[in-house]
Amino acid sequence: MPPQESTEKVAEEQSSFSRSTSKVRDFFSIPAPVKQLFDLVPVVTYPPNQLPLRAPKSARIPSLYVFSKDQDAAAGRPSFNPSCLKWQTFLNIAGVDHRLISSNNHSSPTGSLPFLLPAIYGPNSSQDSLVPITSNKFVKYAIEHGGKVEESSSMRYEAYQSLLDHRIRNAWLYTLYLEPLNFSAVAYPLYVLPTSSNPLVRASISHQLRSAAEAELLKNTSIIDTDDLYSEADKAFEALSILLGEDSWFFGSDKPALFDASVFAYTQLLLDDDLGWKEKKLCRALRRRANLVQHRERLLVRYFGGS
Repeated sequence: MPPQESTEKVAEEQSSFSRSTSKVRDFFSIPAPVKQLFDLVPVVTYPPNQLPLRAPKSARIPSLYVFSKDQDAAAGRPSFNPSCLKWQTFLNIAGVDHRLISSNNHSSPTGSLPFLLPAIYGPNSSQDSLVPITSNKFVKYAIEHGGKVEESSSMRYEAYQSLLDHRIRNAWLYTLYLEPLNFSAVAYPLYVLPTSSNPLVRASISHQLRSAAEAELLKNTSIIDTDDLYSEADKAFEALSILLGEDSWFFGSDKPALFDASVFAYTQLLLDDDLGWKEKKLCRALRRRANLVQHRERLLVRYFGGS
């Protein structure tokens, strides 16, 4: 049987430990008055934002958010961004009624443009319940909403699409962002000036845009060969010109389709003198292909009123 002194010592240590634990618990516990206040005003956790802050409260037709000047969006003119213009043109071709909203990547729930905000139907519809539609779902959306969507089944389709997605896009990135004269005359007023009046912020955004373009071009090569970029783009335009031939639309279709919109997304911008291109090497390469120039004119007149 242990001595009484040892038993008392253990009991005293346990009591001391309990008191210490109680003090720690009391230190981190919420004071009663504060707890009562919290009980009266409980903390509410809100779901993440799904729509841009500038989204209108209601719309009877879908809203397509694109890079555009406010006045151009209101008039339905072509976006100055190839990705946005491709899908803007596609929706026009498919006959999907929509309105344009001038926006930017920071306003997009996905971090990039374009995206489509469906229409609000009926008085019981809530904008909060609408889910923005990303561009990879535009074709499906158009089909589900009565759009006239046709696309070539040609096995050559992917090969020619690759010309746009790589050779022409790479040359576009270089001529817009890395050609100093074009960056100052075209990219800067379109993508930088509208973002802020602060010169430091503008300088930072300019650096980010040029660095992003450079990083994209260096993904598959160790150096950026300007001559090679323009040469590959020139060959791509030649291949597209041969593909179109004397037809009005690509792949011999009776009416334009998504591929026509994809080509127009670049040809419209490169042939738009209002953008103010200074270094026109890529523009000249395109203008040498008369049927591509005429293809652009047909789409511009038919779906944009020749604006």
